[in-house]
Amino acid sequence: MIQNEKFSRIISGAMTWGSWGKKLSKKEMVELMHHCIEQGLVTFDHADIYGSYSTESDFGSAYAESGIERENIQLISKCGIQLTRGRDNKINHYQYDKEYIVWSAEQSLKKLHTEYLDLLLVHRPSPLMDPAEIAAAADELLSSGKIKAFGVSNFTPSQVAMLEKEIPVSGNQVEFSLTHDAPMYDGTFDDCIANKRLAMAWSPLGDLFREDNEQTQRIKKAMKPLLDKYDANESQLLLAWILKHPAKVHPVIGTTNKERIIESAAAAKIDLELQDWFSLLVASQGHDVP
Repeated sequence: MIQNEKFSRIISGAMTWGSWGKKLSKKEMVELMHHCIEQGLVTFDHADIYGSYSTESDFGSAYAESGIERENIQLISKCGIQLTRGRDNKINHYQYDKEYIVWSAEQSLKKLHTEYLDLLLVHRPSPLMDPAEIAAAADELLSSGKIKAFGVSNFTPSQVAMLEKEIPVSGNQVEFSLTHDAPMYDGTFDDCIANKRLAMAWSPLGDLFREDNEQTQRIKKAMKPLLDKYDANESQLLLAWILKHPAKVHPVIGTTNKERIIESAAAAKIDLELQDWFSLLVASQGHDVP
């Protein structure tokens, strides 16, 4: 299995670095890479689809001129989603035959200007996925050294168990936040703990800054006394809440703002007291724990 401790506690997500977000220049990407590394965010999360299949190339071109030593960072990418944007597809779908997975991983290597991925994830489960077919691709990529570990994203525990009949699954990246806490209750994080899988959370800030509803209002009210107590802002408390979970969840943050990256890194030093952690959970769920 994977050495989870080699991945940074907070992971930098690259989805919005390119055309799907900030459209950073090569120079800006290089500067942002170095800034992330200076703050301890040495793991970068990609997917082939980001930027309609263009962001890996943009990041890779910048990385090639960054002077960053490959052994000092980790690169994660995902494959399997076929979009109509950026490719000649009639419909969005999933593709998980061996040839496609191997080809997709090799494309990511070329675009990222690297000889290996530290972790390759199957991006989303397909109703037509064949565990043996996926395992054959992963085995080839692992044995050739093109990937160091293989995992999944957005898989249920039963889907992980099915796939693991054929190939070890090193990690699972799922949506998790204070406003989306299902992985704590549907067995996802139980599975990660029991099987020492790397747990990662995308959209770790949840809906707090996207929605103004009863739930987010309750959370903000519960946070008020904690802001001064922990000398933290709301985003930092959201990350600290995730980081306290015993699955050792690694939040994948999407910001390209340098100050917010500094604040996110500092959140890893916040240790919420037990009752403070539960006060936020109760605020989110709208009722006391059973």
